[in-house]
Amino acid sequence: MELDTVQSSLANAGTSAQSKSSGHGKSAKRGRTQGDDFKHDKSQTPKGPRGKKKKRSRDSAMPRQPISGYFRFLNDHREKVRAEQPHLSFSEIVKQLGSDWSTLPKEQKQKYLDAADKEKEQYNREMQAYKQTEAYRAVNQKSHDKNNEIAAIHNDAEQEKEDSFDIPIFTEEFLDHNKARETELRHLRKINTQYEEQTAVLHQHVENLKSAVNRLEVETDQQRNNNMALQQHLESLRRSLLQAFRNIPLPDTKELPTLMSINSYMTRLHAYILDPSHQDESLIGTIRDIVGRLEIQ
Repeated sequence: MELDTVQSSLANAGTSAQSKSSGHGKSAKRGRTQGDDFKHDKSQTPKGPRGKKKKRSRDSAMPRQPISGYFRFLNDHREKVRAEQPHLSFSEIVKQLGSDWSTLPKEQKQKYLDAADKEKEQYNREMQAYKQTEAYRAVNQKSHDKNNEIAAIHNDAEQEKEDSFDIPIFTEEFLDHNKARETELRHLRKINTQYEEQTAVLHQHVENLKSAVNRLEVETDQQRNNNMALQQHLESLRRSLLQAFRNIPLPDTKELPTLMSINSYMTRLHAYILDPSHQDESLIGTIRDIVGRLEIQ
């Protein structure tokens, strides 16, 4: 009886283990099937383009924009400075050329400005002619269509964002929108680089102007001090002459000198002495005596 009970228990245990093993096998198989399906779905997901972006095409008939006289000067001298001073960075070369441009003689600078004006006039004429061509209208239409397409993509994306948080990426609309944003960013980076170069040049000009202003202020202070010293010396000389000639009247007018009239008094006395018709030896001797006793510092 006991033996039958043990055999029955072993049989039940074997059946239970087999059923569990079968269940695990099915579950594992289901897991593999779902994993395989997941891998298959990932492989079917479209991927974005890789590698370098295709450069935007440009109409070969479109006139190229002219450059300013300053940039003409940079183009003519940049390689020379780089060859003479290879240790300088790009920004340092631009700063040095900016300083050279600011000190360039007017007649040499005018050559670059005249060439730039001439090229600008030619560009305006060519651009007016180009705007009358079919190519210009085709480019404008293409740009207009592209802008409309981008705007439509943007509006659709905004609408989808409002309707649901499930934003579909890797779609044609998303890729086109992304390309447009990358193109705009490249354009903004290029403009930003140009502004940085111009800012560096202007900064150098400002530094040069500050240095010139400081030098002028120092020279002005020195000149002001010199003028004050000369004025004091002149006043001292006037008082010395007044003190020496206070009792000697002019021969013609019998006028005595004062502090206000000492300049005209000495001029007229000098003219009287030099006049051959007025040879007063006594007066000349007195004047020589006075001049010999003067102490002029």
